[in-house]
Amino acid sequence: MNEHVQAAATEPLFNPMSPEFIRDPYPHYERLRTTDPMHVTPLGAFVASRHAEASLVLRDKRFGKDYVERTKRRYRPEIMEEPIFRSMSHWMLQQDPPDHTRLRGLVVKAFTARRVEDMRPRIQQIVDQTLDRIVPQGQMDLIEDFAFRLPVTIICDMLGIPEEHREIFYSSSRDGGRILDPVPMSPEEIAKSNAGNALAQMYFQQLFELRRKNPGDDLTTQLVQAEEDGSKLSNEELTANIILLFGAGHETTVNLIGNGLLALHRNPDQLALLKANPSLITNAIEEFLRYDSSVQMAGRVALEDIEDLGGKRIPKGDSVLCLLGSANRDPAVYPDRPDQLDITRPNVKPLSFGGGIHFCLGAQLARIEAEVAIATLLRRLPELRLDNAENPEWRPTFVLRGLKRLPASW
Repeated sequence: MNEHVQAAATEPLFNPMSPEFIRDPYPHYERLRTTDPMHVTPLGAFVASRHAEASLVLRDKRFGKDYVERTKRRYRPEIMEEPIFRSMSHWMLQQDPPDHTRLRGLVVKAFTARRVEDMRPRIQQIVDQTLDRIVPQGQMDLIEDFAFRLPVTIICDMLGIPEEHREIFYSSSRDGGRILDPVPMSPEEIAKSNAGNALAQMYFQQLFELRRKNPGDDLTTQLVQAEEDGSKLSNEELTANIILLFGAGHETTVNLIGNGLLALHRNPDQLALLKANPSLITNAIEEFLRYDSSVQMAGRVALEDIEDLGGKRIPKGDSVLCLLGSANRDPAVYPDRPDQLDITRPNVKPLSFGGGIHFCLGAQLARIEAEVAIATLLRRLPELRLDNAENPEWRPTFVLRGLKRLPASW
């Protein structure tokens, strides 16, 4: 026992890129919450692991993104000459008002509750078609063959990406996400990200030309027209935000479906309960989001000196990393066995979609996609079992938490 305690004491409290952390961050979070809830990393960022501080930072106007300055401090001043960082600086996700307000205002109409609910039949159709193709095979990778195709198809629909262009999106690698991690990227990783960004820019520039000539009832047409209505969007902003919408529109949903299915199969009592009572699916999705969030962290910068946040003084310009996955299991908010999956848990309000002005635009769409995908899979393949629920292969990223593959058979 003593050896174990000593080992724990010598390990860094927050080492998010270590394989142990990526495999199961939750014991590490518990240690942070109990021993150092406003931890300072070797890079000088504050790490908020409790719900109280994390949720306050996400909503408080004294915190913002300050992306360019934050990135220069983390790397070096000339880092913004790298195409991937320059592109990211135009993402609405990385902007503060008034630019954030302007950019978000241009796309928010596509994600209203009504419009998203109207997409339910189309979501059901895609899930059924996917399963029609796969069921006779008797086996599949739940990530690649199932979870991935649905949100990619939906975001392609929304952006007006023609059917004949989509195969490349279905087969493209899922290497993104590393750039969001709190540990700086190596020159090789930056070069790889630049290459991926250049390809995406090339494709979307062609899509803009197509939609200028042939407008459609889609988000790309909307944004192109907004650009022409009085340069509300520069071409660079247009490209960067389409890339953001494409990535954000599927990455997190793939992980929500994959992490949710893994959690169910690791908790057979909960799986049996959901099969017996399918109407629990809406609450189950909230519990999946809480239990193993597909987004584990959201960062903010103090825009002024903060005298007291969880007992620490935060100087202006310093970063606070809000650990959403840790806040979602904070016993102060979920006193009843926070580390257990309970699809009947009342009052689940996970921080997984962030909070404040950056609350995820696609939150409701992701919920409906996961709801339809998981409910349909359980109904149509009740005998499905995972090949390796105990030791699945996780993607080597921390902020976007998801599985590389999840083989299953029936």
